[in-house]
Order: sequence, then structure tokens, then C-alpha cells
Amino acid sequence: MDRRKNPYAPGAGIQPPALAGRDQLLADAQIDMERVLARRPVKSLMLLGLRGVGKTVLLNRMKADADNLDFQTAKIEAPEEGTLPQLLIPELRRILFSLDLIARAGKKLRQAMGALRNFGSAFRVSVGEIEIGMTPTPGVADTGNIEQDMPQLIIALCEAAAERNTAIGLFVDEVQYLSPRELAALVLACHETAQRNLPLFFVGAGLPQIAALAGNAKSYAERLFNYPGIDKLPPEAAREALTAPARKEGAAFESDAVEEILRVTERYPYFIQEWGYHVWNSAPKSPVTKHDVESAYPAIISHLDANFFRVRFDRLTVLQQKYLRAMAELGPGPHKTGDIAATLGVDATSVATVRQQLIDKGMIWSQRHGETAFTVPMFDRFMKRQIKVLEKHVPRRRKPALPRPL
Repeated sequence: MDRRKNPYAPGAGIQPPALAGRDQLLADAQIDMERVLARRPVKSLMLLGLRGVGKTVLLNRMKADADNLDFQTAKIEAPEEGTLPQLLIPELRRILFSLDLIARAGKKLRQAMGALRNFGSAFRVSVGEIEIGMTPTPGVADTGNIEQDMPQLIIALCEAAAERNTAIGLFVDEVQYLSPRELAALVLACHETAQRNLPLFFVGAGLPQIAALAGNAKSYAERLFNYPGIDKLPPEAAREALTAPARKEGAAFESDAVEEILRVTERYPYFIQEWGYHVWNSAPKSPVTKHDVESAYPAIISHLDANFFRVRFDRLTVLQQKYLRAMAELGPGPHKTGDIAATLGVDATSVATVRQQLIDKGMIWSQRHGETAFTVPMFDRFMKRQIKVLEKHVPRRRKPALPRPL
């Protein structure tokens, strides 16, 4: 097979050549965006799913669709370290410049620029020069309380967009890494703009725990957002994701080869792209056979271990790695927290902090109280390959305090 014609696109957030199984979700989002432009009410979106299901791909596609509808869009990825204002201010500044180019600055745009200056000053983020000759408006987005200032800033931005008959599209990836106050501020901003029927289309994406985090931040979040779950592909869509790119290049997979790839990838979109990519490169000719798939398996696993799984593993402490290895000993999950601790040889309370650290790092999540599951598909198998034998954890005893001198 000609490697120069390999049609598959494994990678973080890279749109696959056949975006199969997501048509209805994208169509619904398109309708919502058109309703926003018509100043009709819509619910914001929170895309929830494990790693490798294509949340970032969908987020990027929705942003592109919003751009095509002449929205003014901003996209950020929440980092594990850093603040929301640091990421958001440059994007909102760019939008304000774009709005200024549409027509001569009006009242609402001047107010939005003043609000952005205030917001940047309150959170000590450089906004840069805004050559509009305006001074900040006292009392707007200037308190340093993000739950108060963020809604005021977004409202001012949306009012400026409405003044120019356009809308704002705000896209935030990895929402679970926002601090509780930052998430609360975003939820509140979406709530306030919805109450005022302002033109904002918000889409967040991240791990499944976001629904609970948003609900904890503001109780009305469950009514403010739709929470579509992004999961592995249905069988027919998974087949299409694998075979359609090959067909465009005049190649094919034998049916048992297709079924074998769907089995080993568990129909997760990212893994389908990885398997398609490596099997294409190693197969001698078309059609690809089941034997070709099986022959490529060791090299694919080695590649994933080194480039996908291990990146996450290397960020963990030894005890965190042991905790995940204990989870892997029990299988894919979800598992009861007490069972994991017992497998590790300790009491659940003694590793409660470790469990929370792993949740904060996005390695595990809790669907129900007292349960824990991996956020990365197939990570249990990787852990068994990485740590062959599970060693029980022996907590270090604290040294007794020395008596104070008299």
C-alpha cells in the first residue's frame, strides 16, 4: 500500500476523513446556531465523553460551522495550570477588533472595550492597546470577582455583537480543568445572556464529570445546558469511518479484517484512525486481510504505549501509578472505591487523596458515588503491560515527634 496516499488521520483534535456517526448532533448544533442569529432561545452545549471519542473534533467542527455563519468566535483549551482570564482576554480582544472592522464603533462596542480593559486590569492580564480612544467604564467587570465580572464582560460583548447583527460563539475544551469559580462564572455568564436573549452560542467539551461539576457550580446548570454524551461509534458508523477513506483511494478491507479492527479498537474513533493508519502502512496490497491486521497489532500497541498512553502515565507519582494498576487488576471498570483500595492492600480512606488527585488530573472519574472508572479507554491493559505485577502499597509510618526540650 502506498504510504503517501494513506488517508487516515490519527491525532488530537484532527478531523478524520469520514466523520461518521455524528451527523444528527452536528445538524442540531447548526439549527441552534441559526436560532441564535435569529435571536431565538437555545440551550448551550456541554459535550461529554472519554478520551478518544472525538469531542475536540466535534468542537472544532462546530466552531467552523459557526464561522461559516459569520459568528464572531473564540476557542480556548482550559489548562491544568493557568487561569481563564489569561486565556480568554486575548480571544475576546480579537473579537472586539473584528467587530470594530464591521462598522464604525458604536455605543455598545465602546462599552464592551471598556469592560474588557476593566476585566484585564482586575485580573492583572495585559489587554494590549485598543486604539479606540475610550477610557474604562467604572463599575463594569472591574471588581476582581470572576463570578461577577465574567457575566458583565460577556453581556457587554454580546450586546456589541447584537449592535452589528451578528453573534458570539464561545468554545471551551477540557472544561474539567477550570477551577470551580471559573466554571461557575461561565455558567452564570451563559445564564445571564440567555435571560437577556443575547446572541451567544456556548459549547464546552470535556470528561464525563463535567455535568456534575457544572451542577455543583450552579444548581440551574442542568436546565441551562444540553449534555450530549459522545461515546464509541455504532457498528455501522465505525465501519464507515474505517472503510470510506480507503474507498476514496481505491483500496478496500476484507470484511473479517474490518470486524477485527472494530473488535480491537472497541469502535473508539481515535483508535480506528490509529489502526487504519498503521495497517495501511504495513499491508502489502489491497484488499487488506485479517492476517494483515493481526500482523500489525504488536507495532500498533507499541506505538500507542509510547505515544498515547505513556504520556499520561509519566505525569503520575508512584502511588498514583499503583492506584491505577490496582484498578487495572480488576478490569476495565467501573469499580467500587473500596475494592480498589482492598486490591492495593490499604483502607479506602488512606488513598482518598490519591483518588482525588487522579480525578483532578483527568485520569479517572466517578459516574456514581463510590465508583471509579478510567477516562482513557483500554488504559487498564496498558497498566498491566507497564507494571507486570501489582505490588501492595505499604504506607509509610510517620516518625514519632521528638520531645520538646525543657
